[in-house]
Formats: sequence, C-alpha cells, structure tokens
Amino acid sequence: MNVKNLLLAITGGVAVTILTGLIHNPNPMLIGATYYGYPFAWLIRFIIAPQYFPWRIDVVNLVADIVVWIVIIGIVLSVLTRVKKGAGH
Repeated sequence: MNVKNLLLAITGGVAVTILTGLIHNPNPMLIGATYYGYPFAWLIRFIIAPQYFPWRIDVVNLVADIVVWIVIIGIVLSVLTRVKKGAGH
C-alpha cells in the first residue's frame, strides 16, 4: 500500500468513525444509557441521572472503531488500485 492510499485510509477511517457516531447502537451494556457508534459503541449518552454533561466517549472502543474502519477502507483501496492497474494492461 502506498503512502497516498494509507493517508486516504486513515482519513476515511476517522471520518467514517465520526459519522457512525450518529448511528444508534442497540447495545444493552448499561440500562439508562443510549449508545452510538458502529461496530463498537463508543459514544454514550446517559439518560438516567445524566449529572452535568450526559455525553461520554469510550476511548478504547473509539480507537477500535477507527482501526476497524482504516482496515476496511485500506482493503477496499488496495482492491480498487489492483483492479485499476489490471484494467490498464
């Protein structure tokens, strides 16, 4: 994988992870909270007793989500690059 594809995969992975923060993840880990993010729920909104600021970020799941999306986008870019080179012959 060249540097351009690597940077695109990292940028795309971070962007997709942030966008998945809009997707509700029905994860019953804690009752009284709503979870967002996919495939791992990394954004948590407390509904019961939210204290002062109801939003929390699970850093481990956030990093795992970013890594998963970087790998997926990297694989897609690699396949597209190989198909493009194969079509040029």
